[in-house]
Amino acid sequence: MSASDPFYLVKEEIQDTVTKLQTTLDRWEKLPVSSTERTVLSREILSTCESIEWQVDELDKATGVAERDPARFSVDAAEIERRKRWTSSTRTQVHSVTGKVQSTPVRNIGTGTGATNRRELMRLDDQFQQTPVRTDHDSYISNESDRQELLLR
Repeated sequence: MSASDPFYLVKEEIQDTVTKLQTTLDRWEKLPVSSTERTVLSREILSTCESIEWQVDELDKATGVAERDPARFSVDAAEIERRKRWTSSTRTQVHSVTGKVQSTPVRNIGTGTGATNRRELMRLDDQFQQTPVRTDHDSYISNESDRQELLLR
């Protein structure tokens, strides 16, 4: 079929995304399981997989429409079959990636206290946390609140 066929234009975009997905997966596999970057990449990979699946579903629908009226879309049975094989193969590839990422335990950076998450994300040791500063801020807020209350009386 021609390169201007919308199926092939969308297929090329999807294939580019799948190639980038594979590159990201390769990077993800090299990272330690406890890595924050791995957790972030896991989310990115799963989001990309979801997007690709949606696009492949849309191509499947378009192929189904072309299959019902091949003369209108200038496609023969062999072309329809090639398109179905490609979407099926791509879907299988994406499901494989999804399964691999979902089956691997990752650190959940969304649990814990805000200070804990900040330390994890910034990779700071406890010795660098600014507890005295926090106490000073709390004291200031308390004093300011008292002052405003007096002004309102």
